[in-house]
Amino acid sequence: MKFAWFDAEKATWPVTLMCEVFSVSTSGYYAWKAEQRGTEVEEMDLRARICTIHKKSRGVYGSPRIHAELRNMGIRVGRRRVIQIMQEQGLAGRSRLRKVRTTDSRHTHPVAPNLLEQDFKATEPNKKWVGDVTYLRLPDGWLYLAVLLDLHSR
Repeated sequence: MKFAWFDAEKATWPVTLMCEVFSVSTSGYYAWKAEQRGTEVEEMDLRARICTIHKKSRGVYGSPRIHAELRNMGIRVGRRRVIQIMQEQGLAGRSRLRKVRTTDSRHTHPVAPNLLEQDFKATEPNKKWVGDVTYLRLPDGWLYLAVLLDLHSR
């Protein structure tokens, strides 16, 4: 803790003077400083590796998979640390989309008769109309798109 304070105050006071006043060795301060630099480099390397793994997975991997990849590389780091770094860098995995069941063919409701009987040629306008409904997934929910077409003019 002292050395962190020394580091913050070294612009105001000489390191040798602070070490003398607090009765600590100057070499102890510089050893602490070298150790801090080493951990900073390790931290930057870890952040870069997490970002690389996330990019290689095309943004799919979340913290559990990234943690497993790091362990496979021989890097020992906690999963909570991986979560923290991913949150700081704005990285998140994508969850698999659940298949939405939009139709149920096995029902007891009456089925509309097939009036066209696969004859899609219309000789006059407003005689044969067809329609369809599709579902589009958006970030904030589902959008239902319905289309009606006159087979004569389309």
